[in-house]
Amino acid sequence: MGRDLAEAFPVARRTFAEADDHLGFALSRLCFAGPPEALELTENAQPAILTASVAAYRVLVETVALVPRALAGHSLGEWSALVASGALDFGDAVRGVRERGRLMQAAVPVGAGAMAAAMGLDADVVTDLCRQAAQGEVLAPANLNGGGQVVVAGHAAAVERFAALATARRARVQRLRVSAPFHCALMEPAARGLACALEGVRVREPSLPVVTSVEARPVCRAGELRELLVRQVTAPVRWEETVRALVALGADVALEVGPGRALAGLVRRIAPGLPVVAAGDAAGVERVREALR
Repeated sequence: MGRDLAEAFPVARRTFAEADDHLGFALSRLCFAGPPEALELTENAQPAILTASVAAYRVLVETVALVPRALAGHSLGEWSALVASGALDFGDAVRGVRERGRLMQAAVPVGAGAMAAAMGLDADVVTDLCRQAAQGEVLAPANLNGGGQVVVAGHAAAVERFAALATARRARVQRLRVSAPFHCALMEPAARGLACALEGVRVREPSLPVVTSVEARPVCRAGELRELLVRQVTAPVRWEETVRALVALGADVALEVGPGRALAGLVRRIAPGLPVVAAGDAAGVERVREALR
């Protein structure tokens, strides 16, 4: 993760070194060489993804003079967007998401929670199936991703009951490889802990509009951004509405600045007329250069 960027661009190497210094351990070595089972732990994955995303953003700023019209992020990605906007210092963000990951992992015993993606059902139907499957346990839509994809999160048994109900309606259900059930009420202890951790962090007004995934609208007040980072831990990610808000702000090309290209696929389904480029690696940087010529 991020190794090709670090090999090709000094600013990316400096970003990973900066993360190592702030965290007090070699996150860069974990990103570049693994082992995968350690990198996949959410307390490591969250600072790793943020660092790789910020490194890619800094490369784009330096190489193509990128000046975005607006910013947004899917869950954790919102922290990267806030760094790019100047609302958060990178050091505060990388330490913050490390603690965010630790708190999320600690909130629910391993194996007690789960997440699953349902394809082919609209959000209202998924919400109704969650009510039927809960049976006194926690289960709720966690990611409203658009294009007929909704992710649910909650107690593991409730997720299994949901999967059976959704499959009976001819939906395709995929269990997600995650270490905790994010964006549901089971994360309330993590939200309380994150609120305490953010008390000493300076949050500034962003230099660019940041469309937050909790409310799917641009937010510019520093105090509100801090509050939304806490609410985000238990609230669903309203990604389809977030993308539509970016389009309404006048976006004419979307860049996925971070590892992978999952969001690029979602954007294509939500806004087919909006060109989108996955720009999280060295090849992606070259694709951006081509797109902006």
